[in-house]
Amino acid sequence: MTKRVQKRLFTRPSKFERENREGTMKYQEVYARSIFEPATFWGKAGEAIEWTKKWDKVLDDTNKPFYRWFAGGELNTCYNALDYHVANGRKDQTAIIYDSPVTDAVRKISYGELLESVSLFAGALSGIGVKKGDTVIIYMPMIPEALTAVLACARIGAVHSVVFGGFAPNELAIRIDDAKPKVIVSASCGIEGKKTIPYKPLLDEAVNIASHKPEKCVIYQRPQVKADLIPGRDLDWDNFVKGAKPAPCVPVAATDPLYILYTSGTTGKPKGVMRDNGGHAVALKWSMKHIYDVNPGDVFWAASDVGWVVGHSYIIYAPLLYGCTTIVYEGKPVGTPDPGAFWRVISQHNVSVLFTAPTAFRAIKKEDPNGEYLKKYNISCLKYLFLAGERLDPDTYYWAGDMLKIPVIDHWWQTETGWPIAANCMGIEPLPIKAGSPTKPVPGYNVQILDADGNRLPNGEEGSVVIKLPLPPGCLPTLWQDDKRYLEYVTERPGYYVTGDGGRFDEDGYLYIMGRIDDVINVAGHRLSTGAMEEIISKHRDVAECAVLGAEDQLKGQVPVGFVVLKAGVDRKPQEIIAELVQMVRSELGALACFKEAAVVKALPKTRSGKTLRSTMRKIVDGKDYVVPSTIDDPAVLSSIEESARNIGYGKKTG
Repeated sequence: MTKRVQKRLFTRPSKFERENREGTMKYQEVYARSIFEPATFWGKAGEAIEWTKKWDKVLDDTNKPFYRWFAGGELNTCYNALDYHVANGRKDQTAIIYDSPVTDAVRKISYGELLESVSLFAGALSGIGVKKGDTVIIYMPMIPEALTAVLACARIGAVHSVVFGGFAPNELAIRIDDAKPKVIVSASCGIEGKKTIPYKPLLDEAVNIASHKPEKCVIYQRPQVKADLIPGRDLDWDNFVKGAKPAPCVPVAATDPLYILYTSGTTGKPKGVMRDNGGHAVALKWSMKHIYDVNPGDVFWAASDVGWVVGHSYIIYAPLLYGCTTIVYEGKPVGTPDPGAFWRVISQHNVSVLFTAPTAFRAIKKEDPNGEYLKKYNISCLKYLFLAGERLDPDTYYWAGDMLKIPVIDHWWQTETGWPIAANCMGIEPLPIKAGSPTKPVPGYNVQILDADGNRLPNGEEGSVVIKLPLPPGCLPTLWQDDKRYLEYVTERPGYYVTGDGGRFDEDGYLYIMGRIDDVINVAGHRLSTGAMEEIISKHRDVAECAVLGAEDQLKGQVPVGFVVLKAGVDRKPQEIIAELVQMVRSELGALACFKEAAVVKALPKTRSGKTLRSTMRKIVDGKDYVVPSTIDDPAVLSSIEESARNIGYGKKTG
């Protein structure tokens, strides 16, 4: 049986290697075909993947709103990411570049070497009883072994759930109870900047708290911290793989789960976004060429973490499915050691495309506004900078463009979708860039703007951003063991997936995302976007970044309140700057905006993935109790926000 499967897996689909005809077509034609002929469109894209059994039906819509892509098909995602490339001439090509300024280490791993380590780890997992359909939690720092564990799970059909390394025990316990892993894979420590975080005590406490108990925990011992192992339960990584037999790829159904990713900041029962195997592989491989315009062999760097969706999609799966070299970076944009960290990595490793969050560039801009560190490096290899994860303010866009002299491309997507909803698809047709817009919907996404009654709005009018069903391949088909909760996404507006964001199309069909719907405030009956105010404030020469929130007001219902971080080296009086900001908002939006209060702060509270914690800030401003989000990067920042809010008359009063 194994031999028959292996033979089918190693069939070389030479026709799939020919460039897809769509790569030379114009955006509008490609987009239209994806919307009006989705089965034909994605069936063609599916030919780029190696299948052990071809699908019976590209799109199964017999159980709406639960759509399934490539129904009846069988494949193995790990095979497509590793074995296929080794069999077709990429054995010696570098698959992973591990760059860790915090440990002063650089390591390169070829496709052949990665296949060997993944096969052995998969064999070791099989040896302790992990089989197809079982779940494995991966609680790891940014090291290559995290990718090894992920791909090993995919190889044997186990469902992986990566939890961001260093998550608090209670948050990890919640995920253990929901995913019910047979095994947890972890490391002795992670390194955040200059701080070493022992993981094992956090893991032990989480397992103690959780009702579900894993059978085994596999621990990768890092030299910085030696973890104490619990006899009978814990296994040392190196000993674990010693003597293991390499595991073959196990074919799974296209509709079988590949992984679970819990949405960040969840209270109570978390949302486990489920990703399937078939649609996910097709969409991500398609995106590398058509959105990011890379070629197999190029170096692609997603400066994120494997614990977030960007890390899943564009550190691990998409680059490897496409035959690129991916970078695993254990460091920060600033402080490891300086604001030139990104430029050093790009130059040293010949990076073709960089993908990161706007907050990373705001951090660099704050510390090095004139780009002095950039001058030290030759980054002529860099073709594009892609930014996502939060709204890209025009000031940061212009700054990055002026510094890098390459296209800076905003694109927008969500944990739930797994890959971009809107982007400037550089591999189809580069379109003129408009600051503040992620350009146009990506093929497959029928994006529409609806009013409160569910009516479609014309270009120019702001409303709720939704996507007409079916969602394209690669998006969530449901939530992990929670179909009922998934329906919340698609029943508020029947026939549509509700993104939760507000926005509009302009006269040219460019999409503008103005932030979460709850970031639209109502000032004396006028609906105003806090995103629009942030856009204005960010234009100020002294401002590095800002957040505007709606504070409760007895007279007007809500009023906007701003928090502003200044660029490094600014020594002007804060009140002077705030007065200028108030005038700028008034000049552009008018007096009805009622923007009168702002505070200068040292930093905004962020998640580890770089998103500003606006909902928490809103609670602080309104004087409400709040829970410190599990995803927060630096909890101490919240105290400074509380103090600043009180200084301008908001928040809880002391005494």
